[in-house]
Amino acid sequence: MSFFIEDALAEGGSIAAQAPDIISQLMVFGGIFLIFYLLFIRPQNKKMKEHQEMVSSLAKGDEVVTNGGVLGKVVALHDSFVSIEVSRNIIINVQRSAVAAIQPKGTIKGIKN
Repeated sequence: MSFFIEDALAEGGSIAAQAPDIISQLMVFGGIFLIFYLLFIRPQNKKMKEHQEMVSSLAKGDEVVTNGGVLGKVVALHDSFVSIEVSRNIIINVQRSAVAAIQPKGTIKGIKN
């Protein structure tokens, strides 16, 4: 007792006439993919590229903030790690990818009272 199928057949006449065109379906899916690309994928790739450039441009003496919120000065650079001095004679090693941002010179002095 399916009322919906009988109604659809009564109005359309045949099942083949009601089937949507495959090209229009592909255009809809292509449009959805384009929207996702423009809104999500492209900006994320751009942000990743900028972060990679920032990490590769690290140098001794730069003041940085890590993803964990640790502020310090770069004292040594290694292949995949960075040594950061967070206080006098206290040095921590973090991965290069854990560096979130390079701060302007004098940031550490401005915070210390």
